[in-house]
Amino acid sequence: MRKEVIADYFKGLQDSICRGIEAVDGGSRFKEDLWKRKEGGGGRSRVIVNGNILEKAGVNFSAVFGPLHPKMVKSLAIKEEVDFFASGVSIVMHPINPWVPIIHMNVRYFELSNGEHWFGGGIDLTPHIIIPEQAKWFHEQIKAVCDRFDKSYYPKYKTWADDYFFNTHREETRGIGGIFFDYVKSKTLEEKLANFEFVKAVGEAFVPIYSHLMQENAIRPFGEKEKAFQLLRRGRYVEFNLVHDRGTKFGLETNGRTESILMSLPPMASWDYMHDYSNYPLGLETQKLLVKGVDWI
Repeated sequence: MRKEVIADYFKGLQDSICRGIEAVDGGSRFKEDLWKRKEGGGGRSRVIVNGNILEKAGVNFSAVFGPLHPKMVKSLAIKEEVDFFASGVSIVMHPINPWVPIIHMNVRYFELSNGEHWFGGGIDLTPHIIIPEQAKWFHEQIKAVCDRFDKSYYPKYKTWADDYFFNTHREETRGIGGIFFDYVKSKTLEEKLANFEFVKAVGEAFVPIYSHLMQENAIRPFGEKEKAFQLLRRGRYVEFNLVHDRGTKFGLETNGRTESILMSLPPMASWDYMHDYSNYPLGLETQKLLVKGVDWI
């Protein structure tokens, strides 16, 4: 299976996700920004702002190639000089209503000229205010996707998400997790095709899952306390992406396209000094649930 086939699929996935999200939001459309990477390849960044439900959201596609950066050579413990090819779709959505959660999804493929190749990705949810029954529903949907391929995927990749999406400096999870996987390698073509089908299933689950959460929560009333807590939770999201996220750090350190890398950040956020959670009981309950290992199902 050629890398171009995988990249074409990801390009089509970007198209279908944008169409689906535009239909649910109903107030704005994605604007496209085409870009090229001087070392090789490029991408399509699509951002929607000031919609009916979404304040800012991005769906990015990229397919880039060239000599492997020295930082990546070191991190992968590769001894010879190699070229790379990488393609994928990355999504982050920041809603207006604090009851609608932030969502992130990424599916990607990486290939080296020495023959090594692997898939990675995941989908995770960051509610501003956690609604336990919706957290349960979200994890049930993700587990159903995983179980279609291998019953071991959900517990394994959920634990990986809990460990990865963790603000160690706060000792709290970014949200309620989901699944995260990386370096999923294939020894045979049959295995590669199976892994690709799993990645496809994760990508294609995005619109049904997030459409439901958008429609379910966008009509909920909110006030100043909910909005203030949303901005605080967005601040924690920013902290993770700038301090801990491997993709963000690697992209910035290797002269990646800054606008696309920082697309994941919300339009507004806040940081309170020594925030007193007791002033907003629902916020306090959310804070108590930002721990690893919660069995949401």
